Amino acid sequence: MARIAGVNLPSNKRIEIALTYVYGIGRPRAVDIMAKTGISPEVRVKDLTENEVASLRREVEQFVVEGDLRRRVASSIQRLKDINSYRGLRHKKRLPVRGQRTRANARTWKGPRPSKAGKKR
Repeated sequence: MARIAGVNLPSNKRIEIALTYVYGIGRPRAVDIMAKTGISPEVRVKDLTENEVASLRREVEQFVVEGDLRRRVASSIQRLKDINSYRGLRHKKRLPVRGQRTRANARTWKGPRPSKAGKKR
């Protein structure tokens, strides 16, 4: 099991997919990392050599990932809240931030529908 950026990558997955388990690395960035290191995307994590894992670590260290990225995102949201911008207010109220409608949707943000008292089935 390879450990990159503090994340244990699943052994039986292709390295291209396994890299996406690191917060801040998606499919496009994983493909770029594979191209730079010269490792085939088809290789499974369990089949990587120590040198390949070390080269992957070096490439991933060039990006802001995991804890640093989470802190950066959280501080950006906190800044919006502090300056009372529209987006910051939407974050405070736990409502959709990017212009989505809330009349019929947004159940993830608003939570479960309130139950009506005395409603019969």
